[in-house]
Amino acid sequence: MSGGPLTLHVPEPQPCFGKAADSSRLHLSEAGQVRRPAVDVEAAEIRDLAYALIRVLDDGARAAGPWSGACTIEQLRAGLRAMLKTRAYDTRMTMLQRQRKTSFYMQCTGEEAISCGFQPALQSGDMNFPTYRQQGLLIAQDWPVIDMMCQVLSNEKDRMKGRQLPVFYSARGAGFFSISGNLATQYVQAVGWAMASAMRGERSVAAAWIGEGATAENDFHAALVFASVYRPPVVLNVVNNQWAISTAQSVAGGESATFAARAHGYGIPALRVDGNDYLAVHAAASWAVERARKNLGPTLIEWVTHRAAPHSTSDDPSKYRAPEDQTAWPLGDPVDRLKDHLIGLGGWSEARHVQLKAELDEEISVASKAAQGYGTLVEGSKCSPASMFDDVYKLMPPHLREQRQELGF
Repeated sequence: MSGGPLTLHVPEPQPCFGKAADSSRLHLSEAGQVRRPAVDVEAAEIRDLAYALIRVLDDGARAAGPWSGACTIEQLRAGLRAMLKTRAYDTRMTMLQRQRKTSFYMQCTGEEAISCGFQPALQSGDMNFPTYRQQGLLIAQDWPVIDMMCQVLSNEKDRMKGRQLPVFYSARGAGFFSISGNLATQYVQAVGWAMASAMRGERSVAAAWIGEGATAENDFHAALVFASVYRPPVVLNVVNNQWAISTAQSVAGGESATFAARAHGYGIPALRVDGNDYLAVHAAASWAVERARKNLGPTLIEWVTHRAAPHSTSDDPSKYRAPEDQTAWPLGDPVDRLKDHLIGLGGWSEARHVQLKAELDEEISVASKAAQGYGTLVEGSKCSPASMFDDVYKLMPPHLREQRQELGF
C-alpha cells in the first residue's frame, strides 16, 4: 500500500473571496449555435443538449439560430412588460417589508425571464407547481397583484387566511398550485397531477419548479422515477440561480455535471437553457410543453440564471458571496437584453421604456395602497382565529368541532 490518507473534496464557490471569477464552469455556448431537434426526438439522441446552453440573443442583443423567431414583436413587448412589472412588484413589496408591514419577502430579481417567458407557453387548465420565486407566472398572466399583496400582508383578504408564509401564493384559477416550504414536494405533486390528467384522458399538462439545491432532495429523484416510467405530460424545471441560500450550486453537484444531465439516468430528455434570454426561454418552454401535449412524455429543463438579490429579506449575501459575484455574471440582465433586442428591431425605444417603467411603478403603487386598505401584518382586521379549523377536512370531524368550541368559536 502507498500514498497518503484519504481526503474529501469540498466544492468551493466561484467566484470566491480573493479570487478572480471564472465563467468557464458555466459551459457557455455561442448564441444560435445549439441545434433544435424535432419534438418527438428520443432522449438518447439529444444527450448533448444537457451540456450545451441554448441561447438566442447574442452579445449585441440580436436573435440567432434555430430557436429564434418564435415570438412576434407584440409578444416580446408583453414579455418585457411582465418582467418590468414583476421587478416593480418585488421592489414595492421589499419596501413594505422594510417598513414592517409584512414579516418576510423573496425577490426574483435577475430571474424574471424564466417565469415570464415560460407562462405564455401554457394554456388554461394547465397547472404550475411553483417554488417561492416564480411570482412572474402570476404576473405574466395579469393575475391581480392586489390579491398577491394581500397574501404577503396577511390581511383580511388573504386567501390563505394568514396560514402561509408571505409569498406562498395559491391561485387555482391561474393554474398556480399552493406553494410549499418543504423543498422538492412540488416535483412529486406535479408528476402525480400530470399522471391524473392522462388517466382522465384530458389535455392539461403540469409544470414542476425547483431550485438547483433542492435537486439533492429525495422527492426530486422519486418524481423522476415516476416520470420516466409512466411518461406523464409534465415539464420538470430546474432553476439554477447558482445559490441555495448561502450554499453554492457546486455543493448540490453542479461542479461535476450539469443539473440537466441528471435526467439522463432516468431516460428523460433534457435541455439546458440561458435563463436570462427571454427568447430562448419562450422557445424551449414551447418545445417542452408541445412534447407533453402530444403525449410524448416529460422533459427536464435546467434554466441557467443568477440570483441578483439576496435569498430573502432575512439574508445578507455579503457574508458568503464575493463582491465580484454580481459583476462577473456573463449572461447579463434579462430585462436589458430584451429591451435592447426590441430596440434593435425598431419595436421599442429608450423613451418608451422609461415611460413604461413609470406607468408600472404607479400601477404597483396604487395596488399597494389598495391592498394596505384591507390591513397589514401589524394593523387592520385579520381573519378570525376560528378559520384555522376550516379547510383541513372536507367535512369537519367531531374532534375539531370540539376544539373550536373549547376556544369559544
